[in-house]
Amino acid sequence: MTGGAQGIGLAIARSLHEAGALVVIGDIQSLDDDDLHCHELDATDEASVAAFFAHVRQNHGRPSVLVNNAGILSGGPLDRLTVSEWDNVMAVNLRGPFLMAKQFASCCAPQDNPAIVNISSIEAFSGNPDHTAYMTSKAGINGLTVSLAIDLGPRGVRVNAIAPGWINTEMNDGYMARVPDRAKAEEQLCSLHPVGRIGSPSDIGDVAVWLASEQSRFVTGQVIQVEGGRRVKLPLPAAFNV
Repeated sequence: MTGGAQGIGLAIARSLHEAGALVVIGDIQSLDDDDLHCHELDATDEASVAAFFAHVRQNHGRPSVLVNNAGILSGGPLDRLTVSEWDNVMAVNLRGPFLMAKQFASCCAPQDNPAIVNISSIEAFSGNPDHTAYMTSKAGINGLTVSLAIDLGPRGVRVNAIAPGWINTEMNDGYMARVPDRAKAEEQLCSLHPVGRIGSPSDIGDVAVWLASEQSRFVTGQVIQVEGGRRVKLPLPAAFNV
């Protein structure tokens, strides 16, 4: 899997390990965890991706599950978004999953119930201001998921995506730390979700385990939104709260 050294990716890796999988993380960051194997990977570079899969096959055997989690967020007004920033987001968020899926498809076997799990975002459907590149890349992940499901299905590979909502990760925690009244902001954020809370990384990890398992053997080409109902609850103006 890619991007498993922290946040949602690390939670997915641990959930898969707890379910009995041998997990190999590819990341540009190192990870010190006795239960998980970590190998250097730049998922945007085709040679690095090929070397990663060669390492996996030589040291751990044929892969049966691929989780494409690595991603970055670059925000800002459109008139200040540079071509370099745009290309970097597309490289990490979209080219990386393409390169990883291409290598995975060449070395997995139908008898192993192979599965690809891509990590999308609810911002592929509805988003926030100044997230042009990020939203576009995640919409691309949804298209890639469907396309791969069609093309790889005859080869026995299932392909699905998870679209997380607001998850309590290091990145989001850092964002909340900059809000003047954090307690009030957290209360308001929780109120946007019918379940009354924001998500935890393990909420995504549990769904990833299901999508990687035999229990979802007839599920492919789907983008599963794991967001506590946030997108189904339409906000009302504050003046309506009487």
